[in-house]
Amino acid sequence: MTGIVARLRRLGPASLFARLSLILLAGLAAAQFLSAYLTIEERNDASMGAMIDYVEADLRTAVALIDRLPRAERALWLPRLARGGYRFSSDAGLAGPPVRSPYSLRLLASATRALAPGYALSAHSVEGGPERFQVHVRLSDGQPLTVDFRPRRGLPLSARLPYLLAGQLALVALACWLAVRLAIKPLLTLADAADSLGPDLRPVRMPEQGPSEVVRAARAFNAMQRRIAAYVDERLRILAAISHDLQTPITRMRLRVDLMEESAQQQRLIDDLQQLEDLARQGIGYARAMHGVLEAARAIDPDDLLDAIALDYRDSGAAVGFTRRSGSPVVTRPGALRRIVTNLVDNGIKYAGQAEIVMERSVGAVITIRVLDRGPGIPEAALEAVFEPFYRLESSRSRDTGGTGLGLAIARQLALTLAGSLTLHQRPGGGLEARLVLRTLEAPGAP
Repeated sequence: MTGIVARLRRLGPASLFARLSLILLAGLAAAQFLSAYLTIEERNDASMGAMIDYVEADLRTAVALIDRLPRAERALWLPRLARGGYRFSSDAGLAGPPVRSPYSLRLLASATRALAPGYALSAHSVEGGPERFQVHVRLSDGQPLTVDFRPRRGLPLSARLPYLLAGQLALVALACWLAVRLAIKPLLTLADAADSLGPDLRPVRMPEQGPSEVVRAARAFNAMQRRIAAYVDERLRILAAISHDLQTPITRMRLRVDLMEESAQQQRLIDDLQQLEDLARQGIGYARAMHGVLEAARAIDPDDLLDAIALDYRDSGAAVGFTRRSGSPVVTRPGALRRIVTNLVDNGIKYAGQAEIVMERSVGAVITIRVLDRGPGIPEAALEAVFEPFYRLESSRSRDTGGTGLGLAIARQLALTLAGSLTLHQRPGGGLEARLVLRTLEAPGAP
């Protein structure tokens, strides 16, 4: 039973809009057809009752008239006295089982009231339908008379009825669609507001209007956004403050170490202080990337920017190449883009001694920047974990070259501010590919 329910759920529509529309439409359509069925049944019962009352009076008159006619003239009058639900014949009729159908029993009772006790009669069901039966009467001169009943259950339906029902169903479907659309619209607005919450976690206010339940949900959502932003602001301020305040004692310790006599111990202290300084600087950079003031977007030529980055590295003696692709300008934040590419190239140089920058222009306003190296790579299971702050692969990278664990975290946060995505992939033959996919942003003042 559980498996059947699960299969039915999979066959059903996925969206809440479609599910509610289907449920309401099916329920209202079933109610409409049930109401029509009950109305037709009531109409048939009423018409049958009227017909039974009519049959009782008409049958009494017709049999009395036939009984008074000369036997030679009776055959001429029988077709004239026939009605839509019964007809006469001057024979003994057919034999059959007793009458059992409900409507036939009602007609038989009416015929009995009309003919008894003046005439001897009997009744039998005959072939030709569930409601067909015959009443056999013996006239006063002994001639048999058979009344063949073929009752019609109810009146014929109008040819326009199917079209009227289809029109009503269409109106019901339209009402269901409007009602569900009105009910689902606040959920779509809530989803859009949640999607609009950017990487800087600045609240995106949801309109507080509509029904009372929607207003309450909007107020709760807006309050939740403000609380989240406040919590994140507080944590990042603490991180930035700690990272900033660490620089002063680090500088004082560096000065004292420089005054020490040269020794192996002095060099180890200098290295430790350098790591602390790098950690403090990266902490400030991470805080700014998470919740700093966004740089204004402007149109740039990505070829020129990436070529300039590669030239700067080559001027400093690093093996960094750039594969140029001609393309049109894009609207982005050049400072953030430079920081992302620089962080990725630094990783390539640190672990492989070289890096290659490749840019490709995709269909539409999308560019893909790849930073390739032939270093030791990253295990497949850790390709996503390395973007977590302070995460380091100690098993494959030594503490001396492991960095602070913030470079990739900063790069991903900046990529989010550019409406892009940053992922890592293994290269065939060894090495790592950092793939940055960017969409052109909306230029300030654009319509």
